[in-house]
Amino acid sequence: MQRRPSVVVHCDWSKRAEKRWMMGAVRQGIRWLLTKPERVEDTSRFLEGLWSRCEEPGLFVGFDFPIGLPVRYAKRTCLTNFRHALREFGHGDWADWYVVAEHASQISVHRPFYPMRPGGRSQSQLLNALNVQNKNDLLRRCEKKTRLRPAACMLFWTLGGNQVGKAAISGWEELIVPNLDEVGLWPFDGPLNDLLQRFSVVVAETYPGEVYHQLQFPNKSKWSKRRPDGRQSVAGHLLSWLETRPAVTDESLKAAIHQGFAEGPEGEDQFDAMVGLLGMLDVIEGCREEGAPATPEITNWEGWILGQDNMESAA
Repeated sequence: MQRRPSVVVHCDWSKRAEKRWMMGAVRQGIRWLLTKPERVEDTSRFLEGLWSRCEEPGLFVGFDFPIGLPVRYAKRTCLTNFRHALREFGHGDWADWYVVAEHASQISVHRPFYPMRPGGRSQSQLLNALNVQNKNDLLRRCEKKTRLRPAACMLFWTLGGNQVGKAAISGWEELIVPNLDEVGLWPFDGPLNDLLQRFSVVVAETYPGEVYHQLQFPNKSKWSKRRPDGRQSVAGHLLSWLETRPAVTDESLKAAIHQGFAEGPEGEDQFDAMVGLLGMLDVIEGCREEGAPATPEITNWEGWILGQDNMESAA
């Protein structure tokens, strides 16, 4: 029997608190009531606050930061799986794991994030210190180049506009680890439907950029999510989704879509909060497979991006 959560929330995450936005959908029978994007406030009570919105058990939350470790690195930790690693990181031999290295000499298996700041830093220093040959060795399978998008940035590299390491550090420390005993981690703890029946709260990794092609957005060379007019240019795709899915919304949300959301920097974050939510709902509704290959490397260590077609991903 397919289990549908009571509330689905997608978070566009950042290390910077002012750039954290979320958008939710509340189940009403067979339909979903979508709410406007809102800023993420106190992370210490974030999941508790979302849980209070559930009239029935079942909260499904997606975050667009990495949840998992590249298997090439993970095998060198001598830990048993990703859950085990989350319990160890920040303690004992792993006390400095979340502390970004300032100098290449500080990089190790026990302190893999680098660099703290720019200036004379290179990715080759990170690769050499972790004893790997190239960047692919520090990418999870779901992060590697596909026919639809380029490869993602390495988890442990913390410099540049597309870096994800610092967001992962804050997300794991502030959200996942404090709630580790209460949440089901997809796909580490099992398939999504199984987790929704076993856990009151289920957490998954998302990537709005992966949903762009699912929504049939034009090639990125023809528009930019960073500009209001770029977001306005794909408004029709978002509105088409609303018309063809069991979704309920109000005129204020439709107006925000037409306007490209806010004009300032937060407009981009609000946009991705919605895009990620639509991708999550398509998986819940069976319009798209959850995607994770059922291999030990994926379910023990690397995890997966919800809804990413594993046939499009590099092996």
